[in-house]
Amino acid sequence: MTAATGNDLDKMSFICRMISYLSASYVYTACGPPIKNGVIGVGAEGLIEEVLSPEAAKQKNIGQITFHEGLLVPGFVNTHCHLELSNLRGRIERNTGLTAFVQAVMKLRTTDEYELDAAMLRADIEMLENGIVAVGDISNQLVSRMIKRGSLISYHTFVEVIGFNPDLAGPAVARALELKQAFEPLQASLAPHAPYSVSEPLFASLRAISEMEEDGCISIHNQETKDEDLFFESGTGSFPELYNTLGLDISFYTASGKSSLQTCLPLLPAGKKVLLVHNTFTGRADVKFAKAAHSRLYWCLCPNANLYIENRLPDVNMLMEEGLTITLGTDSLASNDCLSIFAEMQTLQAHFNVPVQELIRWACWNGADFLGITDKFGSFEPGKRPGINLLKFSEKAGKVMLGSSMKRLY
Repeated sequence: MTAATGNDLDKMSFICRMISYLSASYVYTACGPPIKNGVIGVGAEGLIEEVLSPEAAKQKNIGQITFHEGLLVPGFVNTHCHLELSNLRGRIERNTGLTAFVQAVMKLRTTDEYELDAAMLRADIEMLENGIVAVGDISNQLVSRMIKRGSLISYHTFVEVIGFNPDLAGPAVARALELKQAFEPLQASLAPHAPYSVSEPLFASLRAISEMEEDGCISIHNQETKDEDLFFESGTGSFPELYNTLGLDISFYTASGKSSLQTCLPLLPAGKKVLLVHNTFTGRADVKFAKAAHSRLYWCLCPNANLYIENRLPDVNMLMEEGLTITLGTDSLASNDCLSIFAEMQTLQAHFNVPVQELIRWACWNGADFLGITDKFGSFEPGKRPGINLLKFSEKAGKVMLGSSMKRLY
């Protein structure tokens, strides 16, 4: 082996000076086991250059390493948000149930462009400060386009399609396609709102459009309230009254006799990634049906919004037992006190004692995988700029628990 020359050593020294080395109590890569006292080499603009064990870092004789007491984790991916409802923070009463919540949103949505722009900008900054690097955002209009274009966050816009009347499927699709095109060059795709607000012909049109696309992903609200299943199983519950209040004639509707999920899932494209959002009232029978019917499902949990609206949480222990691919979302400021994936993780830990490594995988890798952005985000791997968050933690008998706060480092 040829010995390094003076010039070679100078070059290596220069490269090392260009890289900042961070260490922490634990480094969670989100793609492998945590590394106790691990070291990350970070280049320009947060580029991950190296991920090292403490032994490997010692062998490299790096020099200055900045140590943090805490957990270093990649930036968070928020797979479900409604940015355009950001002006409704604190304006809707808690625990009303979904149908009353929906009516309140419709009543309070503003046409004041300045108020909404200011609220969305604050929400975007809030997510950035809370360590969120990518967002799957639901949009019914074009108002969020400029915020997203100027943001440091990577957005995928789900243009939401609504139309329960079968006769109006054509106009609903035409409007959605026009809105999707208006969001370009931003990443966008069409997404059915929920089983109770999309007709079978509209599902069929969306499926045909999706199947023409080379790849892509779909988002749909799922079983957020018990009445959703009641409506599909027997035509009862609060939804008929909601439609009546909205002046919608549903005399054409016939209950399927099945749960909401078992009714709508066969109407979605089987080859595409599908995000089922909320799953507050999803039971094991529905999960087993879904696993047999569709091979590319992701299950998004928004626990703080579930508590805000229905005062209930999904059966997370059962979802974990079934081995589902889980992601996390914040929902909107109409149904949440803040836009923080870390806060969602804290709630899940408090109620279900989910292991920290699992929570981090849900919050980082799984969300990036659903949105198709694992080349940039989701894990600490050389060549990525995934963001770096520092989480407070506690440890007892070798078990790591999330602490009270977090800080975005990159």
